[in-house]
Amino acid sequence: MAAIPDLDLALLRSFTVVARAGSISGACLQIGRTQSALSMQMHRLESALGQPLLHRSGSGVRLTTAGEKLLVHADALLARHDEILADMVGTGLRGSVSFGCPEDYSAAFLPELLRGFCALYPDVELRMVCAPTLELRPLLHRRQIELALVSVPDPAGGDVIRPEEFVWVAHDPAPAVLAQATLPLALSAPLTLDYRAACTAMEQVGRRYRVAFASNSLAGLIAIARSGHAIAVLTRMAVPPDLHIVTQGMPALPSIGIALEYADPRPSLAARALGAHIGAELPALGYRAS
Repeated sequence: MAAIPDLDLALLRSFTVVARAGSISGACLQIGRTQSALSMQMHRLESALGQPLLHRSGSGVRLTTAGEKLLVHADALLARHDEILADMVGTGLRGSVSFGCPEDYSAAFLPELLRGFCALYPDVELRMVCAPTLELRPLLHRRQIELALVSVPDPAGGDVIRPEEFVWVAHDPAPAVLAQATLPLALSAPLTLDYRAACTAMEQVGRRYRVAFASNSLAGLIAIARSGHAIAVLTRMAVPPDLHIVTQGMPALPSIGIALEYADPRPSLAARALGAHIGAELPALGYRAS
């Protein structure tokens, strides 16, 4: 009977990075290996397990069914390994964690959150993905990220860490576009919470409007608001100091909730530590005055 090979933890760790990066070249930048060396590692892991783990194409890689299964086991095994090492050797927390966050929360909250986390856990490697909530949830489902800050419609929901307000934003507190019969708006993509909130608010008061600009980029929405050609909708904390929150002549917008979601019900030690830090620190971050 053939001996069953031991799994190399270094290969597993590289595999998790490749799986989440979606390409060998993207993973190379994170791991610090050449593309040929990393490809060889993946072939060695596939040979050890006797089955393909990655579908390779010109645009990158995606996991096979076996690869999806291995990613679950690899995350659990590496997390347990890091816990044992920290406990037995007496070192601080080590490992890596992949984290997703919408761009507006990234701009408003992440500098302070990550500064504190990195001071507490300097040996934990952070990998960031900035994307809207609608894009982050599929990444969580595919385990391409381990946890994410997401927007939820109920600001008082049980999983909400912090409520946040939507506000109308322009280059001036009383912009000239308010005089237009059909108000031009700059919004994110349809189905996002801010898009639906803005359209519902305008329709409830019978105000004519048009979506003049659409962008999932925070920088894009801010640029449009600065131009004076439309009124944008942002979360209050994402409003830069040179823009103004518009209240006169505009309907009220709802609040939403910010929640933390995990890819795995049993997240890694590093993911739990990051989640606990965010849960403790995020509610205390100050609001910008109107």
